[in-house]
Amino acid sequence: MTRKRSPRSNKKSRSSGMRPWFAWGLKLGLVGLVILAGFAVYLDAVVQEKFSGKRWTVPAKVYARPLELFVGQKLAKDDFLRELDALGYRRESAVNGPGAVSVAGNNIELHSRGFQFYEGAEPSQKVRVRFSGDYVAGLTQANGGNLAVARLEPLLIGGLYPAHQEDRILIKLDQVPAYLIDALVAVEDRDYFDHFGVSPKGIARAMWINATSGRLVQGGSTLTQQLVKNFYLTNERTLVRKATEAMMAVLLELHYDKREILEAYMNEVFLGQDGQRAVHGFGLASQYFFSQPISELKLEQVALLVGMVKGPTYFNPRRNPERALARRNLVIDLLAEQGSITAEEAAAAKQKPLGVSSRGSMADSSFPAFLDLVKRQLREDYREQDLTEEGLRIFTSFDPILQLKAEEALAETLKRLAGRKGVDEVQAGMVVTNPETGEVQALIGSRQPRFAGFNRALDAVRPIGSLIKPAIYLSALERPSQYTLTSWLEDEVFSIKGQDGQVWTPQNYDRKAHGTIYLYQGLAQSYNLSTAKLGLEIGVPNVLKTLERLGVERKWPAYPSMLLGAGALTPMEVAGMYQTLANGGFNTPLRGIRSVLTADGEPLGRYPFQIQQRFDPGAIYLVQNAMQRTMREGTGRSVYSQLPSSLNLAGKTGTSNDSRDSWFAGFSQDLLSVVWLGRDDNGPTPLTGASGALQVWTGFMRKADPLPLDMPLPDNVTQAWVDRQTGLGSASGCPNAVQMPYIRGSEPAAGSACGIQAPVESVMDWVRGWLE
Repeated sequence: MTRKRSPRSNKKSRSSGMRPWFAWGLKLGLVGLVILAGFAVYLDAVVQEKFSGKRWTVPAKVYARPLELFVGQKLAKDDFLRELDALGYRRESAVNGPGAVSVAGNNIELHSRGFQFYEGAEPSQKVRVRFSGDYVAGLTQANGGNLAVARLEPLLIGGLYPAHQEDRILIKLDQVPAYLIDALVAVEDRDYFDHFGVSPKGIARAMWINATSGRLVQGGSTLTQQLVKNFYLTNERTLVRKATEAMMAVLLELHYDKREILEAYMNEVFLGQDGQRAVHGFGLASQYFFSQPISELKLEQVALLVGMVKGPTYFNPRRNPERALARRNLVIDLLAEQGSITAEEAAAAKQKPLGVSSRGSMADSSFPAFLDLVKRQLREDYREQDLTEEGLRIFTSFDPILQLKAEEALAETLKRLAGRKGVDEVQAGMVVTNPETGEVQALIGSRQPRFAGFNRALDAVRPIGSLIKPAIYLSALERPSQYTLTSWLEDEVFSIKGQDGQVWTPQNYDRKAHGTIYLYQGLAQSYNLSTAKLGLEIGVPNVLKTLERLGVERKWPAYPSMLLGAGALTPMEVAGMYQTLANGGFNTPLRGIRSVLTADGEPLGRYPFQIQQRFDPGAIYLVQNAMQRTMREGTGRSVYSQLPSSLNLAGKTGTSNDSRDSWFAGFSQDLLSVVWLGRDDNGPTPLTGASGALQVWTGFMRKADPLPLDMPLPDNVTQAWVDRQTGLGSASGCPNAVQMPYIRGSEPAAGSACGIQAPVESVMDWVRGWLE
């Protein structure tokens, strides 16, 4: 007979069967807790290590020269206002706070922002500037006290970015407008100051809104979670990543203050894309969209930036202004609902335009050619990591006003020449420096200056043509016992056989010989025959040594063809050569950097002015005199169709074979500029030095309005009266008498009477008047 199991027995059996599973579950739970605890410890270490250490890699910032104001300064009012606009100064009827400016006729009042320079801090102050013509006529403080000098903050012209191309301007909470914190919390995390990193209320609210709307409308992430995601994690949407984010948010709030976390969020949040550069943080976004520091933003501007957090691309005010406006007004309404602002303030703010700065202004455009120069000079002293991660502040000699004028002159000239065959393929390089200091003030590396690429100003090595000729004449005039400006030269056809057996037969550009001429005429008219003969008399190796003393470091073979510019240089190297000619024989290496500060404002390095005398001032004076005659009566005379005759200038045209290269190098008292035009494929162009590069140079000088060249007479130079037909000594009262400079002791003997018959019959009539 089969016995039935009692219910009690069955229950006991099931209970016995469950025990192993419960035990295993308990063990697995304990193991899970241990793993979770270990994972939490690991996450805690990750959170603290990065948050307590260097949180961001900050690129080096590159600044233009600061504009210094003083009475007597040559500065046009329009140029001054143009720079203030680029710096983001607000035009107001009355100056009210830093960054504001008011204009009343020739009087401008502004409140500068202050800045930490290498030498120390420049205070924020109210300044009144009075203009008279193109000069600063008055400079006073707001209380009427005279100011000796006032220095504005420099324009930020670019940065040296790390591989991930992130950029930011770090800010502190005490620098931001009060509205920014209120708006950010109202829009992104209402319970921010009450939760512990994760907001159950926020999650529940988001779930309800999403469920009732039938789609994903709102997220439940707190500001702390958003910071964790951006700071530590990826954008993948998985439960594991979301759980990790929540744990790290709680851990972050356990260790750090709410305000510290909020400050980190404001510096980390992504707010736009500028080409390859990612715009992170409200500090940089303020500059990028408004050209103003964050501390100066008004309510409506703050609301726009906060509204963009939800979707920087979708609400981009430059691309989608209507969406951005609606989003901005929504943020303003939320502030009013929470009592942060009054209804009247909200209504007034909503009536304001978006007010974002226009693209292409100096404030948000790069200058790639000059930045390339800065990078190359910095890499001689700093590691790449220091330049892209340590937030260094680089102060340069870059002049944004001169840069824009150079770009405008190039664009206008190329547009005017566009009808000529082949001009559309012509590229450009241009260098602008200060002749006395050697500081590079503007640089163009392409006919499209704002696009990075091949930097022709630094890297286009091209035959310099007649730009070499001043070195030949300088070599001669350093021998005053043999050569003066009125020495006779023969401009006649000749041939010479080189060591390789090749016969060299130079030609003038006009294919003509010009007979007996004065030495200075060979340079002014850029005659090849007389110049080549002179160079051969001096010796090609001696001319090459002169070039080396002028600053040319390239080694060229001592071929006769070098005398007519077969050797090749970059525009930057040509500028270095002409810098020595313009600076009285003193060599000043070209430089673009003035000083370097750390991210904390501590001085790190200076790039001091260097100078070395390499030539006798008298010989340089005579060469400059001949180069001025180039501009008055020679190949550069077309400049005075656009520039006033009172503007004394010196320069030299250059054209290589088949017009493949069009050059001009010239200088005033305060500006030196070198222009090159040519094709990248080295093909012929329809341009000579005079019809191409000189036109760009002239357009630039017309806009820049430089000071006339004023050469003091060196102690070893004397002025002598000579007959303009014969070059013989004359007297001041004679009809044909003109004054010419000579190294003392090389001048012709003084004439005793007027009307001496010219003994040199080969002097042509067209030299009459050239010495006047």
